[in-house]
Amino acid sequence: MSNTRTDNGPMLNAYPDSMGTKLSDIIKVLQKPEFKDVFQSFYILPSIYNTDLDRGFSVFDYGINKELGSADDIAALGELGIDLKLDFILNHASVLSPQFQDLIKNGENSIYKDFFINWNKFWEGYGEMTEGGYIQPDQKYIKDMFFRKPGLPILMVRMPDGKDVPYWNTFYQEVRYKRPDGMDLMDITDISYTSANTLASRICQALDEGKTPSDIDFSGFEQHKEAIVNYLESTRRYLGQMDLNIKSDLVWEHYRNTLKTLSEYGAKIVRLDAFAYAPKEPGKKNFLNEPDTWDVLERVNGLASEYGLSLLPEIHATYGEGTYETIASKGYMTYDFFLPGLLIYTLEEKDPTLLVNWAKELIEKKIRVVNMLGCHDGIPLLDLKGMLPEEEIQKLIDIIVGRGGYVKDLHGAKNMYYQVNATYYSALGEDDKKMLLARAIQMFMPGKPQIWYLDLFAGKNDYEAVKRAGVGGHKEINRTNLSPEMIEEALGKEVVQKQLELLRLRNTHPAFGFESNLEASADGNTLVLAWENGGRHAKLTANLVDYSYTVTVD
Repeated sequence: MSNTRTDNGPMLNAYPDSMGTKLSDIIKVLQKPEFKDVFQSFYILPSIYNTDLDRGFSVFDYGINKELGSADDIAALGELGIDLKLDFILNHASVLSPQFQDLIKNGENSIYKDFFINWNKFWEGYGEMTEGGYIQPDQKYIKDMFFRKPGLPILMVRMPDGKDVPYWNTFYQEVRYKRPDGMDLMDITDISYTSANTLASRICQALDEGKTPSDIDFSGFEQHKEAIVNYLESTRRYLGQMDLNIKSDLVWEHYRNTLKTLSEYGAKIVRLDAFAYAPKEPGKKNFLNEPDTWDVLERVNGLASEYGLSLLPEIHATYGEGTYETIASKGYMTYDFFLPGLLIYTLEEKDPTLLVNWAKELIEKKIRVVNMLGCHDGIPLLDLKGMLPEEEIQKLIDIIVGRGGYVKDLHGAKNMYYQVNATYYSALGEDDKKMLLARAIQMFMPGKPQIWYLDLFAGKNDYEAVKRAGVGGHKEINRTNLSPEMIEEALGKEVVQKQLELLRLRNTHPAFGFESNLEASADGNTLVLAWENGGRHAKLTANLVDYSYTVTVD
């Protein structure tokens, strides 16, 4: 690829197996003539690392997953002139991480005993010990805390001495118990062979139903319950994401080592996933504490700057809260989580006023953003509170759901949604003209455009993927793994070809750039976005009535 001219060119966003089965398949796509000069950057989602749950966001180490990529693949992207945006999960690490595994193995003798947050140590003096072995904090200390799942965010972990210790676990967890057979039971009790097989079958059925060992019905075998329950608990295994203790020096050593590794991969931008959950104090929020959150961010930035990395803090917050502006005022890029929903609103209402106001705010306040249409999580709408009335946000939700999207409320609470899960193409009614106009507007809005691979290929809602994923699989609607054949077919479509043309223009025309001038204006149903830099111009004129647009350049 030739050198790009802009400093904020388009960025591909995909899992390493989104376009084929591994990263090398994506590289083959990017080497096609159709993709010449299209992308400046590539945001590879974190399943490129060694991970377990949550499609990559539960990392046990930041080495390259050999099933999905290699150092040669990373080097090949560099040869294409493509730099990287990579994730750093600041708040937590997988239970399969070497640090947590050492803790499970060595307990209080582990050098990592303070690497994770011991719930009882954290809350000592702030609540009452329960029969379950964990402290229930007094309500006054947790009333402002936001928990991502029902109940307290803890995972009970069996230590080598047989004690169960609670550790802070904000996100996913899974506990697995060994399914015993009759001979296993005979090894730990004096039960007969026939009875052992009968009881083993009962135990396995109960575990398959999701019961814990102590909840299993031991009727007729009560004398064996204690020994068997202890056996099952001592052999339990875990998956999940355990919160890191940012007061530990070893955690900060881990942070430094991780940032160094990402820089060596060729990262230019590091996205800080869930970082606002990291600072925790009794009586404060456990999300976006102030000034704690900003103190942590500044300290991480000090490490990142040593390796030439730009940080992109990821925070979902409403427009009315102004968090995006706070992040920008501290010198960081921020996500434009408002644009996806705002664009749909603009196209549906055929009114560019709010979009123009938003573009002007970004320009006047010199806020540098990464913008997007779709992404791996869905279409954010909660963020629009304060920019749009709640009834208008609900109308957007109803429109997208009416076109096949899914809404997941947190804890079933109304108005606690994060995003609607749908492909952007389906959210627009699978209308090629709307998709192209949305992409054209994104290319001419302020910021560095991030391109979800499925949007580029006009991907439709994948209901079969949702069914296969089962409970909690709603996000798979927008994560279809495209085969080479599907990609070749899509490249023959005008809606894809014209998107590539828009991306190439955005990437190479000198009118665009973070330091360029941009004028945004509205005239009835017409939107105009005009860029200028060094006497070179690029202008988009968009008709919101018939969804047509013209691009003029010089």
